[in-house]
Amino acid sequence: MSERFVVVRVGQGNDGVSNDPVPDSGGAEGDSIDPHDSVPILEYSREPNRYGDGMPKESSPFINNTEHDKGNLYDGKNMALFEEEMDSNPMVSSLLNKLANYTNLTQGVKEHEEADDDEGPAKSKKPVKSPALGTLIGVYLPCLQNILGVILFLRLTWIVGTAGIMETLAIVVMTCSCTMLTAISMSAIATNGVVPAGGSYYMISRSLGPEFGGAVGLCFYLGTTFAGSMYILGTIEILLTYIVPSAAIFKAEKKEDEPEALLNNMRVYGTCCLTLMSLVVFVGVKYVNKLALVFLACVILSILAIYAGVIKTAFEPPDFPICLLGNRTLQNHNFDQCLKTMEVDNVTVTTKLWSLFCDSPDLNATCNEYFTLNNVTVIQGIPGLSSGVIRDNIWGDYGPNGMLVENKHQASEPAADTSQDIYMPYVANDITTFFTLLVGIYFPSVTGIMAGSNRSGDLRDAQKSIPIGTIMAIATTTFIYISSVILFGACIEGVVLRDKFGDSVKGNLVIGILAWPSPWVIVIGSFFSCCGAGLQSLTGAPRLLQAIARDGIVPFLQVFGHGKANGEPTWALLLTGGICEIGILIASLDAVAPILSMFFLMCYLFVNLACALQTLLCTPNWRPRFKFYHWALSFLGASLCLSLMFISSWYYALVAMLIAGCIYKYIEYRGAEKEWGDGIRGLSLNAARYALIRLEEAPPHTKNWRPQMLVLLNMESDHTVKHPRLLSFCTQLKAGKGLTIVGSVLQGTYMTKEVEVKKAEQNIKSSMTTERTKGFCHVVASSNLRDGFSHLIQTAGLGGMKHNTVLMAWPGSWKQSNDPVSWKNFIETVRETTAANQALLVAKNVDSFPTNADRLGEGTIDVWWIVHDGGLLMLLPFLLRQHKVWRKCKMRIFTVANMDDNSIQMKKDLQMFLYHLRLDAEVEVVEMHDSDISAFTYEKTLVMEQRSQMLKQMQLSRTEREREVQSITDTSRSSIRRKNQTGASGSESDPSRQLEDTQEDEAQLIHDRNTASHAALNDKPGPDRVHMTWTKDKFLTERNRNRSEANMGVRDLFNMKPEWESLNQSNVRRMHTAVKLNEVVVNRSQGAHLVLLNMPGPPKNRGGDENYMEFLEVLLEGLNRVLLVRGGGREVITIYS
Repeated sequence: MSERFVVVRVGQGNDGVSNDPVPDSGGAEGDSIDPHDSVPILEYSREPNRYGDGMPKESSPFINNTEHDKGNLYDGKNMALFEEEMDSNPMVSSLLNKLANYTNLTQGVKEHEEADDDEGPAKSKKPVKSPALGTLIGVYLPCLQNILGVILFLRLTWIVGTAGIMETLAIVVMTCSCTMLTAISMSAIATNGVVPAGGSYYMISRSLGPEFGGAVGLCFYLGTTFAGSMYILGTIEILLTYIVPSAAIFKAEKKEDEPEALLNNMRVYGTCCLTLMSLVVFVGVKYVNKLALVFLACVILSILAIYAGVIKTAFEPPDFPICLLGNRTLQNHNFDQCLKTMEVDNVTVTTKLWSLFCDSPDLNATCNEYFTLNNVTVIQGIPGLSSGVIRDNIWGDYGPNGMLVENKHQASEPAADTSQDIYMPYVANDITTFFTLLVGIYFPSVTGIMAGSNRSGDLRDAQKSIPIGTIMAIATTTFIYISSVILFGACIEGVVLRDKFGDSVKGNLVIGILAWPSPWVIVIGSFFSCCGAGLQSLTGAPRLLQAIARDGIVPFLQVFGHGKANGEPTWALLLTGGICEIGILIASLDAVAPILSMFFLMCYLFVNLACALQTLLCTPNWRPRFKFYHWALSFLGASLCLSLMFISSWYYALVAMLIAGCIYKYIEYRGAEKEWGDGIRGLSLNAARYALIRLEEAPPHTKNWRPQMLVLLNMESDHTVKHPRLLSFCTQLKAGKGLTIVGSVLQGTYMTKEVEVKKAEQNIKSSMTTERTKGFCHVVASSNLRDGFSHLIQTAGLGGMKHNTVLMAWPGSWKQSNDPVSWKNFIETVRETTAANQALLVAKNVDSFPTNADRLGEGTIDVWWIVHDGGLLMLLPFLLRQHKVWRKCKMRIFTVANMDDNSIQMKKDLQMFLYHLRLDAEVEVVEMHDSDISAFTYEKTLVMEQRSQMLKQMQLSRTEREREVQSITDTSRSSIRRKNQTGASGSESDPSRQLEDTQEDEAQLIHDRNTASHAALNDKPGPDRVHMTWTKDKFLTERNRNRSEANMGVRDLFNMKPEWESLNQSNVRRMHTAVKLNEVVVNRSQGAHLVLLNMPGPPKNRGGDENYMEFLEVLLEGLNRVLLVRGGGREVITIYS
């Protein structure tokens, strides 16, 4: 809502805080009061929101402390122990003082009235008047006026005649029970704290959240707007049918054209009436408010006139004769006497009735067959209470459109030809009637129960008046409706009850002929009642729309939050008038009533749900003063509302629910973020807790395994995200499914880094929104980055919702950095994930990865399957290709065959394996043969070891270390030149073969390191760990490989240079593997959109960590987008269903 509580100051003597009573708030006027000699109280203001979040400061009397208060209210020595907390936690004395002076100005439209009366700035401030309305004036009578209306006067008699007394009572009981249960729920919500203006919208939005609140608030707005249409149509129907029928513009020349002419007249006069009422509301609502008492008096006088007329019929029934032809009711417009012929001066002459059925007034004229066969009869339209007519009206008489209204107890001779009946002056149904239709038409007569809650700011004690006044009003109107149904059925003849427009009683209003002293009491009273109700709808609906617009939850409605200088919702009034015109163009009261029934029922449905939800959740803030509620009653009310929606009109119900659903999704997608402490959030928390408790912490079955990501981000110095493309890649890999936790670490303690941590979290959330990453964000402060990342890996997640995969970026600048901490942290993170049995994904050159807006064309995702890691390598491309960025990419799988392997059979086996896995991919088997270790490999190893030794042993200054790095780079360049010269003159194998060949033992080395590190970091292997199976052939191959190492070393001695002799041969072999494998991968996959590769494990000896980074750098050299994959030690893909 748009209302705000703002702080004003009230004179308080010389002390900042005093226990003396606070004087009248009128003392806040003017500037003569010293701001130091005042205590802030809360004054109600309806100014637009200036706080930036679009959220009202909801009736919280102690949240609006000013900065000035902090220095003044807490001086003294008695509370010095708490002086540092005074800024955020007010003193109890100050709090109680504010609460005692809390006031709530008149809401609704009264402030607009006052603004209209103000003529200058001197009058802009007025003394604050305490709300003075009690239960009777503030709640009971407004509800009574809103509930009783057009349906009672224009349609209730017709419903009783069509449905019968019993079924009409069933309709009344169902609808009144629905509103009574809703009133109980509404009373509980309304007494659970102060309800600002907005009524049901405010209650639903603050109880069920902005999505439900906006959807139901707009439905309530549409219902109120269409109610305005219904009241205007009722006004015009009374005017043209019962007051001045001659004012009709369109006149029907034939009887069959009468319904269409009536609808056209309703459209023309309805549009004029809507325009006039809108101008009245625009000029000033104070006139509407001043006439409200007149409209209420009209309703009460009309009800009293009806009861007086009923009592009078018991001993003196009124004389309203009904003319029947056979058993058919005749329209009594064009004849005075219910006779075919009559004697005038002993001469038989025909009457006006004769000329309606015959082609001439002569006695020998040709007449309608039914007219000839049957006699005319006169019966009393209102036989009275003692006549026993109630027995004839117990059960209904439904029928199709055009069915004649007949008295079943009268004798009738049927005619053979009935084709001319529609042209005869019979009373007939204008619509097809059935029970569910009557429910929809009747329901608007019980709406209006929100009138009291909408005026909560005007009430002296809203938490007492709203429940009592609303429930008493519903009880009173229920009694009126039930008694009216019974009395109408007991007093009025059935054919008259079924005569909707009173054609059989000379065009009189049926309920009017029952009234005493005159039918005009009801006609004039109902006319002004409908006018007043229409004006109130046109007054209330724009303000409801303005309140929704000012809440900021529906972006495209924000223009309707503006209006005139005094707050009048001009734009909202224009939209309301436009929607109201739609109802007027429908032109039928019976067609408009079910539409607004849907919207009101939807509103009442969610009021009941809100109460039930709050009761079941037992939220600490749910403490209504109204105690006579129960969640079962609320659920019953909600079920009854839903049932009535589909009973009234199932297709209207579906349309209303579709409209509410679309608004809900729109607010969810585009609406402003709001935190109103609503029940849906509480329900979500309860559901999450229940699901987490039920979710087992054991690993999921292989069929249910999906990567639950922990994304480790690095931050820039200004706490922005360093690699936002990492979030894009996570989005593409996850497609919104499963768990995503985005974490980062800031170095320091939380006490000193609190502001930076919150800023970093905001930046990460902003980046997640930009990259459309759905998940959670968590930034921790730690004494060092390594411990922080370790804590995230260990503790992120909750219960069974924990991550199983870590995604991070490759430290691209580790060589240029003088501080080895960056790459040491990276390696320790790799070790942490291995120890935690979690998969690891490392993205190299992540800034070149595609964004979510990119669409990669034809290309490939290449998987290099060197060792078995549980199938994660094959699962990741499948998940990526589900996203539209990678959808057009094909998947290729490469595997390495050693010299003793049958590559053809390997390819067939792999294709069959992929077929069973239901994966579409091309398969290639790369044969890597034994080859000598090249001079380039020795040189790379030499440079690596020299650099490592120098950085470890020499304590260099920063400048010297930079020079050392440069000299090492120069040495590396000279080594490459020597390698090129050696390769050109003395190489035994040509370069093309070097690209394709490598040794079996070097290809197997990565797997050896992988399994070794897994075994070292886990005390005992789990039941789902991967074990390689050794066959006899594999064992012989391995033994031959070990024997050949010595021969190879002898062979290499002939080519070795003196500085190569001291190299660690293990490092030489690893470098050889990295070089040869890199040559093969670059040769086959340099043009691929993405390359996935097994990630070797780090060495057990931490002394070789830098060498490990060098091996990985050589392995990935020359590749653009690379994803290093390290399995978590369990199978993640299966061939079984």
